[in-house]
Amino acid sequence: MKFRILCALLIIFSLTACATSPMGRTQLVFMPDNEVDAMGLQAFSDLKQGKKISQDTKENQFVTCVTDAITREVGGTWEVVVFEDATLNAFALPGNKIGVHTGLVELVDNQDQLASVIGHEIGHVQARHSNERMSQKLGAQMGISLIAAVAAPTTPMGQTAVSLLGVGAQYGVIMPFSRLHESEADMIGVELMAKAGFNPAESVTLWQKMAQASQGAQPAEFLSTHPSHETRIDDLRAHLPKATALMQQARAAGKNPKCAK
Repeated sequence: MKFRILCALLIIFSLTACATSPMGRTQLVFMPDNEVDAMGLQAFSDLKQGKKISQDTKENQFVTCVTDAITREVGGTWEVVVFEDATLNAFALPGNKIGVHTGLVELVDNQDQLASVIGHEIGHVQARHSNERMSQKLGAQMGISLIAAVAAPTTPMGQTAVSLLGVGAQYGVIMPFSRLHESEADMIGVELMAKAGFNPAESVTLWQKMAQASQGAQPAEFLSTHPSHETRIDDLRAHLPKATALMQQARAAGKNPKCAK
């Protein structure tokens, strides 16, 4: 028995790999990125089949304009879909897929506030947070079964797999990113939006609006895996000098998005 456990541990450790996040943090990830991307593609396909997609031309143009400006900073081809959903949510999945809910579009006042959310969600993908979380939670030995599980999202295994991608709430299973991942995505996101020429100060305004919209419904920080609104706002304010300098450099280089809501 002990020998089998030792062998299993040796296999897992042999498959592990150290990576570094965009913020310089050491990560432990061992899921093949192509498998995680395949899961993201399958999950996004299921969402498009199961959720109503907005046909509002102006709404779609606004979201696409903001998203295009930010994704140019990270490269690759990204697909963005606006879903008819009143909740204040957006997400980005491995495989370069982005979903934005109409409720969030209605909440934001301008392009910069939407950019702060899009940048944050892309930050999760850039930092490989889904891969890191799968590596931590499921272990290498379950990797092969994950893609099949995502293809059947209503099964218990499928719900677990999809929730690890960051869209679990769509299937009634909520497994939010950790405080560390959320804070890291905030910092990556505010820098991404600034590099695209958006005003990073609006990220603070956005989270103030989110706090107001929650109307005190958010649990105390120590009971939640997410940073409190106050902590998030304080951290973003502390990062504004660097982000503002990046915005000024971007605008000097001619990057000045004009996305009309």
